[in-house]
Amino acid sequence: MKKFIDEFKYQKEKQIDIETNDYNAFPNKELLDKLRNEIIQNLIDNNVKNGETMDDFVKKQIDKIVDRYDLSTEERSYIYDLIDNEINGFGPITGLLQNNDLTEIMVNSPSEIYIELNGRLLKDETVSFINNDHITRVIQRLIQPLGKTIDTAHPMVDARLSDGSRLNAVLPPLSLKGPVLTIRKFKPELATIEDFLRTGTLTPYMARFLEACVHAKLNILVTGGTGAGKTTLLNVLSSFCSPDDRIITIEDAAELRLKQSHVISLETRNNNYEGQGAVTIRDLVINSLRMRPDRIIVGEVRGKEAFDMLQAMNTGHEGSMTTMHANSPADALNRLETMVLMNGVEIPVGAIREYIESAIQIVVQVERYSDGRRRVSAINEIIGIKNGDIIQKEIFKFKQTGVLENGEVIGEFLMHKYIPKVYERIKVRDIDDLTDIFGS
Repeated sequence: MKKFIDEFKYQKEKQIDIETNDYNAFPNKELLDKLRNEIIQNLIDNNVKNGETMDDFVKKQIDKIVDRYDLSTEERSYIYDLIDNEINGFGPITGLLQNNDLTEIMVNSPSEIYIELNGRLLKDETVSFINNDHITRVIQRLIQPLGKTIDTAHPMVDARLSDGSRLNAVLPPLSLKGPVLTIRKFKPELATIEDFLRTGTLTPYMARFLEACVHAKLNILVTGGTGAGKTTLLNVLSSFCSPDDRIITIEDAAELRLKQSHVISLETRNNNYEGQGAVTIRDLVINSLRMRPDRIIVGEVRGKEAFDMLQAMNTGHEGSMTTMHANSPADALNRLETMVLMNGVEIPVGAIREYIESAIQIVVQVERYSDGRRRVSAINEIIGIKNGDIIQKEIFKFKQTGVLENGEVIGEFLMHKYIPKVYERIKVRDIDDLTDIFGS
């Protein structure tokens, strides 16, 4: 029990909200430290008696110390909850992990914790750790059930928690500031196209067009920056796939949650302690071609696997989708070209561009704006090659026109007076519900 107890830390003197009660937890920091030290030492020096529960034991030991002080019931309950979080939870961030309204938890140092709430980044002044070792122990406790480890020999870990949240941690010497923990949380309920329409992420016309593209088995590339909502959008697009399709999903950390019944989810694996056994995205993409997929969905391409993904799209696996970090659709294709060249295969740049042009039909750019809201900023189609360059044509876009005093971004969604080339392919699939958008 000692390894859990020695992580314990009371909050600094400040306003604390316990259920509906606000109060000053302690009159001074000296008393706080004294109570902490005494309670922890008392717990370490005593053993749980037979027949006594851990809850009863902890409460009894706390009462022995705090009975000397004039503390309210709420203050006693607060102390007990803090210690209980250290023993049975995940230390200071236990409450943050249980808060479904948060989408990101970032621990930069013992007293520097940030959260993302409603798309906005905020510093949490109510949570802190004792020291860097405290952060490390919480990280180890989070990943231990997953069969992963982190230490000075393996100072970096990327993992998926049981609730689907994605954890990334980096220790010194890779991190010069000390242990850094980042947890991207996912809401229990999946986002739907109706949610996107309600929050203004896109328009009904854009939603119907993207749904038609998925039904018509066009290959789609979703691009955007970190935290822009690429995976969320990919999950929504995947929901349009036919229930009869055999879908193979490939990810570093499984985040996609498809509702179709015929879905095979594959996840990469890192090296073991001997430096062997790693399975990469590229390995899984190559292997998926032998699994008779109707569609291949890659969570994100960032390296040599891009070439294999393009091969799959060009060899009969229509309707495949993936995401990529990029600032714009044009940047995305440039990055894709660079990734293919990373393979070391001597292929002329012109041939690579032709390969990309024939593989991908639709590029969707999603962005997170300064007000924290995420919007589909552009939907493009690739229409061919001109003078050696891949040509994209914009179909829909979001045009920002300003920012209100409260920080809200204002703008409008625009649709170009243009009939996409892919519309013919959509109609051939007997999908004719876009006539009011593009005409007959």
